[in-house]
Amino acid sequence: MEAERSVTARGPITAQWPTLDLPGAYTVQYEALQQRLARGEKLIGVKLGLTSRAKQLRMGIDSPSLAWLTDAMVLPAGEPLPRERLIHPRAEPEIVFVMGERLAGPGVTAATALRAVERVHAGVEIIDSRFQDFSFTLADAVADNSSSALFVLGPVGRSPEGLDLAHEAVLLEVDGEPVDSATGAAVQGHPAEALALAANALGERGLALEPGQLVLTGGMTDAVHVRPGASVRASFSTLGAVSIAGG
Repeated sequence: MEAERSVTARGPITAQWPTLDLPGAYTVQYEALQQRLARGEKLIGVKLGLTSRAKQLRMGIDSPSLAWLTDAMVLPAGEPLPRERLIHPRAEPEIVFVMGERLAGPGVTAATALRAVERVHAGVEIIDSRFQDFSFTLADAVADNSSSALFVLGPVGRSPEGLDLAHEAVLLEVDGEPVDSATGAAVQGHPAEALALAANALGERGLALEPGQLVLTGGMTDAVHVRPGASVRASFSTLGAVSIAGG
């Protein structure tokens, strides 16, 4: 929290506390959320990290991580990136769900999860690890709320009925140049699988996804560094486009 406040990168927490494990990291993450709420932020949903198989293999894990979203993380469409709040921002395109019904684990499947969704949006998340050079262990990342910073929600909201989200394609461009592309299948095979994982993980803690909450299902491509003055655009096949000016 101090590194975020001072906009200064630090070394990994595990360098000081090498025994920090995942349960402990989630406890740290939850305590940080309580500090955010105490200063006036509102909980608006959750985000998943490490949802692609490639990222899981790099981190040596077999399931995604979960983190919190608050209203202070919303970047309104069209506003430039507030670089004064960020250390080394990176952008990644995501499929975002807006919940229409309460969704509580355990036992949630992708099919039941998708039925609880009211709308599907395109989105771009700006991640900003508080650790130097984005160098951390999984426990560090979880304690750091999965590098949360900001996100932009696309203007097009569609019912999930009739959408083929596994084949929803995205083209990521920086300054008009294509840098990456992917489909929704990069997110656990289908973004609804990520949603089910989130509901079941929350259910283990006696929590649930509530109507109106947002779920960022995880990066479809690798995150790209947002240089000062650069523009990032994520163009989806049916969900519209999201653009961010680098500030």
